[in-house]
Amino acid sequence: MSNALPDASTDPSDPSDPSDPSGPSEPSALAALPGLFSEESRVRAFAAVALGAGGSAEVARMAGLSAKETAGALRRLREQGVVVSGDGGELVVAHDRFRGLARAARPAADPAGDPAPAADGDRTGMILRTFVKDGRLVRLPARWTRKKVVLRHIAERTFAPGVEYPERTVDQKLRTWCEDGEVDHVTLRRHLVDFGHLRRSGGIYARPAESGRVGTA
Repeated sequence: MSNALPDASTDPSDPSDPSDPSGPSEPSALAALPGLFSEESRVRAFAAVALGAGGSAEVARMAGLSAKETAGALRRLREQGVVVSGDGGELVVAHDRFRGLARAARPAADPAGDPAPAADGDRTGMILRTFVKDGRLVRLPARWTRKKVVLRHIAERTFAPGVEYPERTVDQKLRTWCEDGEVDHVTLRRHLVDFGHLRRSGGIYARPAESGRVGTA
């Protein structure tokens, strides 16, 4: 049954370039996402693929779209690289594409990018540049003094002093730092507490204005 939705294949507001077989670059694709999903037929088609529809006919059935609407929606989704063909030729969501777009968005949305040298000298900046890349913790230094520098950097850019955070929120924030790194968010949380950058009480965490060595997570 058709929902009388407009033909997604003729949307002049969509900045994608159909002539580019490699798809748009990450910055342009990131900017295009709001427009891409502003069209209901694309949202329905994407949801159908995400739920397991592997072909156009199945997408049309699950999304309640006509064949023409489905073809237009899938074409746009493919052009933006968010829907691709799987190993068996079936339609699949390009999760790697979304991860890449998320990384492209972090410098603007996340203040925890590559740190510049701190006010106390280039040594601190050098330590941070070694262990923090693109807003991610590559690994924790073995040396205590360096570890303290890195943990302070993470705490100051993640938690506001005096604000109380439930453990679930703390874990969500720290997972961002730990993605693709050697340290998991639970270990990082424990180190932040051990080094006094977070204080824990009844499952609630807060960053003190002045850090000291306290407790364990």
